[in-house]
Amino acid sequence: MTLRHLNIFVSVYEYNSITKAADALHIAQPSVSLVIKELEEYYGIQLFDRIGRGITPTEAGKELYSYAIHIVSLFNEMAQRIKNWDNVGTLRIGASITIGTHILPGLIKEYQKDFPYLRIKVTVNKSATIEQHILDNKIDIGLIENQPDHPEILSQPFMKDNLCAIVPNEDPLSSKAYITLEELASRPFLMREKGSAGREILDACFSLKNIHVNPLWESSSTQAIVKGVSMNLGVAVLPYLLIKRDIEEHNVNYLPFKTPLTRNLNIIYHKSKYLTRNMLSFIGLCKKVGRSHLVCIPSSRQLNKYKISGPVDKLKKNDFLYGILIISIAGGYFL
Repeated sequence: MTLRHLNIFVSVYEYNSITKAADALHIAQPSVSLVIKELEEYYGIQLFDRIGRGITPTEAGKELYSYAIHIVSLFNEMAQRIKNWDNVGTLRIGASITIGTHILPGLIKEYQKDFPYLRIKVTVNKSATIEQHILDNKIDIGLIENQPDHPEILSQPFMKDNLCAIVPNEDPLSSKAYITLEELASRPFLMREKGSAGREILDACFSLKNIHVNPLWESSSTQAIVKGVSMNLGVAVLPYLLIKRDIEEHNVNYLPFKTPLTRNLNIIYHKSKYLTRNMLSFIGLCKKVGRSHLVCIPSSRQLNKYKISGPVDKLKKNDFLYGILIISIAGGYFL
């Protein structure tokens, strides 16, 4: 006895006719008759009375139908749900703390416009932990701030983020349009903890220039570092995404580097992972948003010079000031 037997039985029962059931199922009438016969032989009981030209379910047939209709309906529901899994299943996303705080919420909000019934489960942790979750198949896709080291993990860049220097508002460095690592290294330095993606990039830059920095303090809290800078305890270099609000609120002054310190934010997934339609759609959305992300960031002095309040990404791309500002920065006209 198979699901096919039950499906045909349900159709015969509901139509009260072998002929009509055969037509509805698009199979030959003798095949339908054979299935009913096989069911009756399997259970050892008659399921339909054959009186005259018609058929009528017996009490046993009625009892079998009460079970069969549930089984067939459940199977159809299962098949429909699995076929439609991209729209109603679960997508497990992991993100580093920076991305999970500043980028992922907006991505998910946009993504759910196309997949409103898809359940999204989010894990936010350090990049190294997100990589391990990929290896352990605890998440489907990860968004991290560094290149993964493990050969089983594939990565694709989706967005760029600048590292920016921040200095106290009253610091003489605030008058500069650009800053260099050498200039910053002479000041007390507040840094992220070792192991963080931003710290690794900064340490590598200092090492390439043979600059030795002994940080005044190290902290995993970006806000603690920003607060320290605002209290004139030192200077810091942090990802623009992390300090955007403090810049807007004028808690500190920020300076881009003469040679930009840019890092890639990366999408990661296991090399053996089957990427479903919803996963590919999410990856595509990340790249689309990344392409529209403004990387070129003017200094506080440049914004003040043009009487622009807040960071440049607040300007609309069709604004006249936006065009003037970007052209000027690209041409090196801010001196």
